[in-house]
Amino acid sequence: MAQNNQTGTPGKNLEIELPNEEASGTYSNLVMITHSPSEFILDFIAVMPGVPKAKVAKRMILTPDHAKRLAHALNDNVQRFEEEHGPINTREKVEIPMYRGPQPEA
Repeated sequence: MAQNNQTGTPGKNLEIELPNEEASGTYSNLVMITHSPSEFILDFIAVMPGVPKAKVAKRMILTPDHAKRLAHALNDNVQRFEEEHGPINTREKVEIPMYRGPQPEA
C-alpha cells in the first residue's frame, strides 16, 4: 500500500509497495472508457482471437483530474518510447467487438 511521508506531501519520499499478486501484471489489448460527472471508468479487457467472449480483467475508477493527468503522462511516455524505439504502427480503424457493459462516451 502507498504511504505519504510524515509531512503528508505527495510525491516526496512516497513509498510504494507492489504486492506479489500484482507484480506479474494483467494483460489487456482493449480498454473501454465511460465517464460520469464525477469519475472515469476504465475497463481493461483481454480479447483473444477466435474466442467469442471476453472478460473485464481490471476496472480502474479515476477522478476527472487524475484521468487528465494519466492521459498526459501516457502521451509523454509514448513520445519517449517512440524517440527511443521508433514510431508505433497503429491501424486507423480498430474493430471493437460487441460490448454489453456501460456504453462508452467520448
